[in-house]
Amino acid sequence: MPIDALIMHCGQPARHLARLLVRFGVVAVLSMGLVACSSNQTAREISPAGAPWSTGFASGLLSLSERDRVLMAFGGEYSSSTVRSQLDGILARLVAASDEPGHSYRVTILNSPSPNAFALQGGDVFVTRGLLALVDDPSEIAAVMAHELAHITARHASQRSELALRANVDAPDAAQPAQALASSLMASKGQVALASFSRVQELEADMIGVKWMAKAGFDPFGAARILTMLGRDANLRASIFGENKQKAAMNFLASHPSTPERIVKVLSASKDAGGTPVDENERIRWLNAIDGMTYGDDPAQGLIRGRYFVHPKLGIKFAAPDTFVLDNSSSALVGVLPGKPVALRFDRIDARGQTPEQAVQSGWVEGTRLGEVESINSHGINGATVLAKGQDWQFRLAALAKDGVIYRFIFAAQPLTADLDGLFRQSIGSFNSLSDSEREQARPLRVRHVIAQQGETAETLSRRMGTVERPYERFLVLNGLDRPALQLGRGYKLIAE
Repeated sequence: MPIDALIMHCGQPARHLARLLVRFGVVAVLSMGLVACSSNQTAREISPAGAPWSTGFASGLLSLSERDRVLMAFGGEYSSSTVRSQLDGILARLVAASDEPGHSYRVTILNSPSPNAFALQGGDVFVTRGLLALVDDPSEIAAVMAHELAHITARHASQRSELALRANVDAPDAAQPAQALASSLMASKGQVALASFSRVQELEADMIGVKWMAKAGFDPFGAARILTMLGRDANLRASIFGENKQKAAMNFLASHPSTPERIVKVLSASKDAGGTPVDENERIRWLNAIDGMTYGDDPAQGLIRGRYFVHPKLGIKFAAPDTFVLDNSSSALVGVLPGKPVALRFDRIDARGQTPEQAVQSGWVEGTRLGEVESINSHGINGATVLAKGQDWQFRLAALAKDGVIYRFIFAAQPLTADLDGLFRQSIGSFNSLSDSEREQARPLRVRHVIAQQGETAETLSRRMGTVERPYERFLVLNGLDRPALQLGRGYKLIAE
């Protein structure tokens, strides 16, 4: 299951989210046969305005293979010969040490910024570049891959009901739009739902994985380290996006073993497994391999810079209201005002020849009453906006037509005050075309491997990560550090352009 899968993908909350996304024009697609496992976060993939449309997305999926459906849902394959070489070598060692050394596998890096890993029953193992950025040495990614291989060889997927491919989800209900968006911001990648395993199966995969790691010559304690890293990363994300960590943990515990419990058990198993301590030369080779790897959003899918969203491929930009936190999800850019029942969705739609005025009246949010439609113009781009009122929630809807495409904004609030509505209108009015120089300057963030010099600390190095949200905390999480002191001459990871 996805190592980084959001808690909200398990059980009833996921169904509420799927229904909400249908109300906002998104079709959820379930992938069959996906062997996956959940920790604390998400699956976040193709960008809003990156490639598919937010409506009609499922129309061609039935003709695709499972592998192609995964690639479509998770941003496609990320190409890096150096990282791929490292992963191929790790996978070969694990397979040789497994209970089925004759089984054929292949590993694929997904172009997704969220930490995830999962496998198809046929032997495809997927890891995201978001997960690879967290990994500090080969034994940590070996732990993740061994865990996924264990699910396959233990036939856990066949012990659970298979997911059915479908083009729609259940009818919408009364889910609260802004609250659902806020609580699932990092999980609203609603194009692939992953099969979850029982608590017993999760722990069994952990134990099998630790055994294979040690047999393959990896440090088995890498399993505890990566679980700890993922937990800390989840907590940081929850903090950034204003999520209730206690509530999230309760949802998670409903169907999965808690991360602390898993850590305790893998630590115990690691003590008995033997294995080999991390070789510093192997660690350096790993850090050198991921040096330069894209971190966060891919420019082809749009870039988030604070409250600003820039899409060089489509040539558009806009600014969300001040203090909004944005996330580039599988089919839309979504945002929340942390701690408040206020949310944003931005995407592009196939309007089938509609004018902006017609588009905003086409039923984007069911069960609402529309006010008077108003024609607008943002920096020479024609559009329309309207207020929509539901029983408890109010919405500011807007459509802007550019280059034959309609881009839409959906702001939700409870209640929608005049001041909030003014901020929403300012955001809509910031929608504009990119200049040639802005397109050229829209560069991705990358993982950088640096060597700690005399007098450098976590605080001084984190200052070089100025465009990253909470750079100091992110630096500590990224490098698995509990304290700011650094070891002279040791390699560390930074995020920079």
